[in-house]
Amino acid sequence: MVFTNLAHLCSHLNNVSKARLALTSIPNTKMHVKLCLAFQREGLISSVIRAGRSPPPQHLLLGHPTMEVINGVPSIEPVTQSNIASRRLWLGLKYWQNEPVLGHLSAVSKAKRKITLDTAGLRRVLRGERSDMVQGLRNPGECLFLITDQGLMEARECLEKNVGGLVLVRVN
Repeated sequence: MVFTNLAHLCSHLNNVSKARLALTSIPNTKMHVKLCLAFQREGLISSVIRAGRSPPPQHLLLGHPTMEVINGVPSIEPVTQSNIASRRLWLGLKYWQNEPVLGHLSAVSKAKRKITLDTAGLRRVLRGERSDMVQGLRNPGECLFLITDQGLMEARECLEKNVGGLVLVRVN
């Protein structure tokens, strides 16, 4: 798992939301796909579409029934050997009352400091208390995303399934 790409993703999405852009693209990697689909499940972004270097048409971002779906992500053009390196994920961002829904993102685990939490630590963090190197969740709508043996999940989901994992991203 490459944590430098995760830090680049966090800074890119922070800059895009400050600039109030409605659409952005990020490199197409397995971890980015999983993280963006988790953001979409939590309602932080509106759409995730796999396309080429040029942005997809606006009507496709709203959900077109004829799009091909690969691993849960709608895709506009089929994947071939010639275009696989140029594939990008296009994200539709959400705003509420002129404020971005996707607040400040920060990578919790770094390349030299990987932070894991068990269920007892997750319980403390969700109650707003500090656990090891992770501050508690205190604001409404604040999320913590972990990678577990069952996939990438939000902290509340991990606690429901009684699993711990590696802490990736915090969204304020």
